[in-house]
Amino acid sequence: MFSQNTYVERRKQLGKSLGKGLILLLGNSDSSMNFKDNLYHFRQDSTFLYYVGIDQPNLACVIDVEKGTTTLFGNKASMDAIIWTGAITSLESLAEKSGITSVLPLSSLESLVKANASQAVHYLPPYRPEQKIQLAALLGISIEETPVKASVGLIKAVVQQRSIKSAEELLQIEEAVNTSGQMHLEAIRLGQPGITETYIAGIIQGIAVSGGGDLSFPSIVTQNGQYLHNHASMSALEDGKLLLVDAGAENHMHYAGDITRTSPVGKKFSALQREMYQIVLDAQLAAIAALKPGITYKEVHTIAATHLVSGLIAQGVMKGDAAEAVANDAHTLFFQCGLGHMMGLDVHDMENLGEQYVGYTDEMKKGTAFGWKSLRLGKALEPGFVITVEPGLYFIPELMDAWKSEGKLEQFINYDAAFKLKDFGGIRIEDDFLITESGSRLLGKPIPKKIEEIEDLKQ
Repeated sequence: MFSQNTYVERRKQLGKSLGKGLILLLGNSDSSMNFKDNLYHFRQDSTFLYYVGIDQPNLACVIDVEKGTTTLFGNKASMDAIIWTGAITSLESLAEKSGITSVLPLSSLESLVKANASQAVHYLPPYRPEQKIQLAALLGISIEETPVKASVGLIKAVVQQRSIKSAEELLQIEEAVNTSGQMHLEAIRLGQPGITETYIAGIIQGIAVSGGGDLSFPSIVTQNGQYLHNHASMSALEDGKLLLVDAGAENHMHYAGDITRTSPVGKKFSALQREMYQIVLDAQLAAIAALKPGITYKEVHTIAATHLVSGLIAQGVMKGDAAEAVANDAHTLFFQCGLGHMMGLDVHDMENLGEQYVGYTDEMKKGTAFGWKSLRLGKALEPGFVITVEPGLYFIPELMDAWKSEGKLEQFINYDAAFKLKDFGGIRIEDDFLITESGSRLLGKPIPKKIEEIEDLKQ
């Protein structure tokens, strides 16, 4: 946990933003796999962690904004639990570390809410079934209504606070990023013919766990990188293919890292792979150079897309004017996803609160068109934001066939040349950045990404 004052001040600021009412923060509960006592790995709700800091299941917190009080709800550990797990720190002790003096049994939560029925109850959109059931019972509404009646005011207040990372948060994020870097160095070294994707995935997960935390998301380890989120299979790596690894660790405080590297299976990139890799790297470097307060991330995305198209034009895969091609969405045949996203306690930070609230504004609406609907972040950057930058080229045979059959955007796409890349795969490169007062700063130790650096790791 951070210092007691950190959590007290965070809750105080949240209360000021709301002005009145009760703020109900639900922690996550344990979830069983195939038997009640066989539990999935517990992961606390990130907003609960941010304001309360207690990393234990089956808790709730109520902030009475007008009274300026905070109450923690949870049950004391039973003797049965202690027998199986050992001594457990009391809720009262944990609450004190968070600056909370009032601790009540979880069964008291309903009576407190009902005793304050005249006040608005602000809660965040539930993303787990058990949260929906709990909220429905507490508030006397249907399960279906629980996401709809979430407090927009609370969502906006939380996003405003959590978007700006403090110095102590940045230390945690960089720890996670550095562990993520170790994962990628090992994955690149292991990427040799005959090694299975799942073997690499298991090794890098072990690095994340041994760093004191776990994965920040399920690792993408694939030689079929043309598909954006293709997870590891039992397939053995083939010489001449590209290995794409998109993976990250979260540290013991649950702050995330998110890195992607693409490397050759075997010792060296082929000539064509080198050319395509350099296009992606140049696009990433151009996007990084553009990072600064005030620029919209949608503009940065467009800069990266234009560089990708320029590179493909030089290779004869696309044609015409690069800027005009991007304006007509021709780039989306090869770059279907967004350039990056916010990162913090969640790898896609606060995505459970809604991408429109996190990555956009009331004035800037999230796009719905193909290739733009996946851009999670579009709004102007601010000092304190932590973001990822992740351009890529993806040669998806099924998508190429569909566009060709429609004769789509033939003025910008050389389909004969593009079809020769049907079995190429995909490339993406991703790093994490802090937006500073004057520009940006790479988070964590630099991880090799130049062609020569990658190949040196393979020797």
